[in-house]
Amino acid sequence: MRSEGPALVLAGSLALLAGAYGFEMIGGLVPCEMCWWQRWALMATAFFAADALLLGIVARRQPAMAPAVTATAWVAILGLASNAGIALFHAGVEQKWWQGLTRCTAPPVTGDAKSMMADILAQPLVRCDAIPWQMFGISMAGWNFIVSLVLVGVAAWLMLKPR
Repeated sequence: MRSEGPALVLAGSLALLAGAYGFEMIGGLVPCEMCWWQRWALMATAFFAADALLLGIVARRQPAMAPAVTATAWVAILGLASNAGIALFHAGVEQKWWQGLTRCTAPPVTGDAKSMMADILAQPLVRCDAIPWQMFGISMAGWNFIVSLVLVGVAAWLMLKPR
Protein backbone atom coordinates (compact mmCIF):
# COMPACT_ATOMS: atom_id res chain seq x y z
CA MET A 1 0.00 0.00 0.00
CA ARG A 2 1.29 3.41 -0.94
CA SER A 3 1.14 5.98 1.80
CA GLU A 4 2.32 9.01 -0.21
CA GLY A 5 -1.20 9.90 -1.41
CA PRO A 6 -2.88 9.89 2.01
CA ALA A 7 0.16 11.62 3.57
CA LEU A 8 0.00 14.39 0.97
CA VAL A 9 -3.75 14.80 1.46
CA LEU A 10 -3.34 14.91 5.24
CA ALA A 11 -0.51 17.45 5.11
CA GLY A 12 -2.33 19.57 2.53
CA SER A 13 -5.65 19.62 4.34
CA LEU A 14 -3.99 20.45 7.67
CA ALA A 15 -1.96 23.23 6.01
CA LEU A 16 -5.10 24.71 4.44
CA LEU A 17 -6.88 24.54 7.79
CA ALA A 18 -3.92 26.15 9.53
CA GLY A 19 -3.95 28.94 6.97
CA ALA A 20 -7.69 29.52 7.42
CA TYR A 21 -7.43 29.59 11.21
CA GLY A 22 -4.32 31.76 10.99
CA PHE A 23 -6.16 34.35 8.92
CA GLU A 24 -8.95 34.25 11.51
CA MET A 25 -6.93 34.24 14.73
CA ILE A 26 -3.98 36.37 13.66
CA GLY A 27 -5.42 38.39 10.80
CA GLY A 28 -8.84 38.97 12.35
CA LEU A 29 -10.79 37.80 9.29
CA VAL A 30 -14.12 36.37 10.41
CA PRO A 31 -15.19 33.36 8.30
CA CYS A 32 -18.51 33.37 6.45
CA GLU A 33 -20.80 30.36 6.22
CA MET A 34 -19.19 29.00 3.04
CA CYS A 35 -15.76 29.36 4.66
CA TRP A 36 -17.04 27.06 7.38
CA TRP A 37 -18.27 24.57 4.78
CA GLN A 38 -14.74 24.42 3.40
CA ARG A 39 -13.29 23.95 6.88
CA TRP A 40 -15.67 21.08 7.64
CA ALA A 41 -14.71 19.40 4.36
CA LEU A 42 -11.02 19.82 5.20
CA MET A 43 -11.54 18.41 8.70
CA ALA A 44 -13.29 15.33 7.29
CA THR A 45 -10.54 14.99 4.69
CA ALA A 46 -7.83 15.11 7.35
CA PHE A 47 -9.69 12.51 9.41
CA PHE A 48 -9.95 10.04 6.51
CA ALA A 49 -6.36 10.66 5.38
CA ALA A 50 -5.07 10.02 8.91
CA ASP A 51 -7.28 6.93 9.10
CA ALA A 52 -5.81 5.65 5.80
CA LEU A 53 -2.29 6.14 7.15
CA LEU A 54 -3.10 4.31 10.38
CA LEU A 55 -4.84 1.50 8.51
CA GLY A 56 -1.75 1.30 6.29
CA ILE A 57 0.36 0.56 9.35
CA VAL A 58 -2.04 -2.24 10.32
CA ALA A 59 -2.10 -3.56 6.73
CA ARG A 60 1.65 -4.16 6.82
CA ARG A 61 1.00 -6.93 9.33
CA GLN A 62 -2.42 -7.92 8.02
CA PRO A 63 -2.37 -7.72 4.20
CA ALA A 64 -6.10 -8.46 4.05
CA MET A 65 -6.63 -4.86 5.22
CA ALA A 66 -5.12 -3.42 2.04
CA PRO A 67 -8.47 -2.87 0.26
CA ALA A 68 -9.78 -0.94 3.27
CA VAL A 69 -6.66 1.23 3.22
CA THR A 70 -7.09 1.97 -0.47
CA ALA A 71 -10.80 2.73 -0.08
CA THR A 72 -10.17 5.06 2.85
CA ALA A 73 -7.42 6.85 0.94
CA TRP A 74 -9.79 7.42 -1.98
CA VAL A 75 -12.46 8.74 0.42
CA ALA A 76 -9.89 11.25 1.70
CA ILE A 77 -9.07 12.31 -1.87
CA LEU A 78 -12.79 12.61 -2.60
CA GLY A 79 -13.16 14.78 0.51
CA LEU A 80 -10.44 17.09 -0.75
CA ALA A 81 -12.14 17.20 -4.14
CA SER A 82 -15.39 18.13 -2.38
CA ASN A 83 -13.58 20.94 -0.61
CA ALA A 84 -12.28 22.13 -3.98
CA GLY A 85 -15.85 22.16 -5.31
CA ILE A 86 -17.10 24.17 -2.34
CA ALA A 87 -14.17 26.57 -2.71
CA LEU A 88 -14.91 27.01 -6.42
CA PHE A 89 -18.56 27.75 -5.62
CA HIS A 90 -17.49 30.27 -2.97
CA ALA A 91 -14.99 31.93 -5.31
CA GLY A 92 -17.71 32.17 -7.96
CA VAL A 93 -20.04 33.85 -5.48
CA GLU A 94 -17.29 36.31 -4.57
CA GLN A 95 -16.68 37.10 -8.24
CA LYS A 96 -20.45 37.47 -8.83
CA TRP A 97 -20.39 34.63 -11.40
CA TRP A 98 -23.49 33.16 -9.71
CA GLN A 99 -25.82 33.82 -6.81
CA GLY A 100 -24.73 32.73 -3.36
CA LEU A 101 -26.57 32.34 -0.13
CA THR A 102 -29.07 34.88 1.10
CA ARG A 103 -28.73 34.21 4.80
CA CYS A 104 -26.17 35.22 7.40
CA THR A 105 -24.81 33.23 10.29
CA ALA A 106 -24.00 34.23 13.83
CA PRO A 107 -23.18 32.35 17.03
CA PRO A 108 -26.12 31.51 19.31
CA VAL A 109 -27.14 34.11 21.86
CA THR A 110 -28.67 33.56 25.29
CA GLY A 111 -29.98 35.62 28.14
CA ASP A 112 -32.70 38.23 28.46
CA ALA A 113 -34.08 40.10 25.46
CA LYS A 114 -31.92 43.20 25.99
CA SER A 115 -28.64 41.28 26.27
CA MET A 116 -29.62 39.04 23.33
CA MET A 117 -30.28 42.09 21.16
CA ALA A 118 -26.95 43.62 22.21
CA ASP A 119 -25.17 40.34 21.34
CA ILE A 120 -26.91 40.15 17.97
CA LEU A 121 -26.03 43.73 17.07
CA ALA A 122 -22.42 43.25 18.18
CA GLN A 123 -21.86 40.33 15.80
CA PRO A 124 -19.92 41.17 12.64
CA LEU A 125 -21.84 40.84 9.41
CA VAL A 126 -19.85 38.44 7.27
CA ARG A 127 -20.92 38.25 3.66
CA CYS A 128 -20.03 35.29 1.48
CA ASP A 129 -19.94 37.48 -1.62
CA ALA A 130 -17.32 39.88 -0.27
CA ILE A 131 -13.60 39.29 -0.71
CA PRO A 132 -11.84 40.10 2.58
CA TRP A 133 -8.34 39.19 1.33
CA GLN A 134 -6.73 38.40 -1.98
CA MET A 135 -3.31 37.84 -3.48
CA PHE A 136 -2.60 38.33 -7.19
CA GLY A 137 -6.32 38.98 -7.66
CA ILE A 138 -7.28 35.57 -6.24
CA SER A 139 -9.32 35.33 -3.04
CA MET A 140 -8.74 32.89 -0.19
CA ALA A 141 -11.52 30.68 -1.57
CA GLY A 142 -9.84 30.82 -4.98
CA TRP A 143 -6.50 29.81 -3.53
CA ASN A 144 -8.18 27.02 -1.58
CA PHE A 145 -9.67 25.76 -4.85
CA ILE A 146 -6.35 25.90 -6.71
CA VAL A 147 -4.30 24.24 -3.95
CA SER A 148 -6.95 21.59 -3.30
CA LEU A 149 -7.30 20.76 -6.99
CA VAL A 150 -3.52 20.39 -7.39
CA LEU A 151 -3.35 18.20 -4.28
CA VAL A 152 -6.22 16.03 -5.55
CA GLY A 153 -4.44 15.57 -8.87
CA VAL A 154 -1.09 14.70 -7.34
CA ALA A 155 -2.61 12.41 -4.70
CA ALA A 156 -4.68 10.58 -7.32
CA TRP A 157 -1.59 10.20 -9.49
CA LEU A 158 0.36 8.82 -6.54
CA MET A 159 -2.43 6.33 -5.85
CA LEU A 160 -2.71 5.19 -9.47
CA LYS A 161 0.93 5.06 -10.57
CA PRO A 162 2.42 1.59 -10.86
CA ARG A 163 4.59 0.43 -8.03
